[in-house]
Amino acid sequence: MADGQCTRAVVDELTQRIHFVGVGGTGMSALAQHRALGGLPTSGSDRALDEGALEDERARLSAIGIDLHPQDGTGVAGAARVVASTAVEAAIPDLAEARERGIPVIHRADVLAELLGGQPSIAIAGTSGKSTVTGMTFTILEEAGRDPGLVTGGDLVALRGRGLRGNAWRGDGPLVAEADESDGTLVKHAPLIGLVLNLHRDHMDPKHVMDQFQTFASQTRGRTLISDDAELAPMRDGARTFGFGPEAAVRGTALVTDGNGSRFSVGGVTVRVSLPGAYNASNALAAIAAGMAVDVDVATAARAIHGFLGVARRFEVVGERGGVTVVDDFAHNPTKIAAALSAARSRADRVLALFQPHGFAPARFMRDELSQTLPSVLGPDDLMWISEIHYAGGTATRDISSKDLADDLRTAGVDARYVADRDAWPELVGDVARPGDLILVMGARDPGLAALARRVMGSLPSAEGQPPSTPHEA
Repeated sequence: MADGQCTRAVVDELTQRIHFVGVGGTGMSALAQHRALGGLPTSGSDRALDEGALEDERARLSAIGIDLHPQDGTGVAGAARVVASTAVEAAIPDLAEARERGIPVIHRADVLAELLGGQPSIAIAGTSGKSTVTGMTFTILEEAGRDPGLVTGGDLVALRGRGLRGNAWRGDGPLVAEADESDGTLVKHAPLIGLVLNLHRDHMDPKHVMDQFQTFASQTRGRTLISDDAELAPMRDGARTFGFGPEAAVRGTALVTDGNGSRFSVGGVTVRVSLPGAYNASNALAAIAAGMAVDVDVATAARAIHGFLGVARRFEVVGERGGVTVVDDFAHNPTKIAAALSAARSRADRVLALFQPHGFAPARFMRDELSQTLPSVLGPDDLMWISEIHYAGGTATRDISSKDLADDLRTAGVDARYVADRDAWPELVGDVARPGDLILVMGARDPGLAALARRVMGSLPSAEGQPPSTPHEA
């Protein structure tokens, strides 16, 4: 459909209620919130909400007008459409009820595709850094007064401060969205501006991901932005490149990093990033390139980056107690884990890493690379605990355990220890943590990890009986 236009049928349908199944998940909740923040009738259900989890998120979703129902089929009656994702089993009552009533069930990615294709939009793709770059780009457009919208998979600390969940906003300007490749649906999107960050081994074979990236780039309606990452070289023809290499069109220079952040220059403007790690400097440069693609000057973008508060569970500092810092991070594949560990080592004497893999297929997929990557990142005194694989439901072949991952790492020289139950983490690290340590909690897809990181903080002895220091609530 043409920019800014929808057919009459779609407009009529969008003014009726839409029901989102799995509304507690980050991707689904973002779409539901974006709709509800526009004043459109929205409902949803989630198994985790039925089980009494995510009560804070329930309150935030209800506060903006999302009508929450048990996942027993009762919320479906009267809905114009039911939205589900690849992760939602076809047999759950909401989907069975929709089929019985003849209510169309559409994929989450199709809803996002409608949004991206029907208005000025910027879609961020790549196997690492999408949530942070999407948040930075949104912040740049806000700084520039563009009144952007947002649909993303990570909760922005700044939006949390407005009482929202943090992964969606409704604006009249360009929509900034995270475009995911993990379930093969990236090919559905046709944004005005399409950006590809990198290509790492994550959910599927890199060749299949590259195929998606190339289709995504070919469908972008305006300008395509491609990182100067060597793995993306086949995509550079006709695209605008960004990076720290000498041939990048949007080039960062004079990069300096330390344990607290980084600084670099773009076109003579100094950019300061408050998040640690060279990877966050690369994320900031990508967001600046996205801003430039819609005519935001570098100085404005640099101001926004300097004030960017971060994304929840993306090297989020939970607090400090007794000289020990606790950090919570979404890292879940070898590249992301290595980047988080490197950032942690840049600001601590010793790293105590806690990792929970998610899903049996991802654990099998990353097993070899994990043991090849981490030995060069961790120091001789660093410790790592790996808890059993997080199982979120559905069918799965359980032919691998986190014990296998820990055994591989020990063979490779890492002091890695298997822990059957992640709830043992607080006591384990509380017993060995000492001043100067950084405890890094890592894992994805488990909504309880953020609370667990705070329990780890609570397990630490205070140097002088003081409560933990917490920089912000996320």
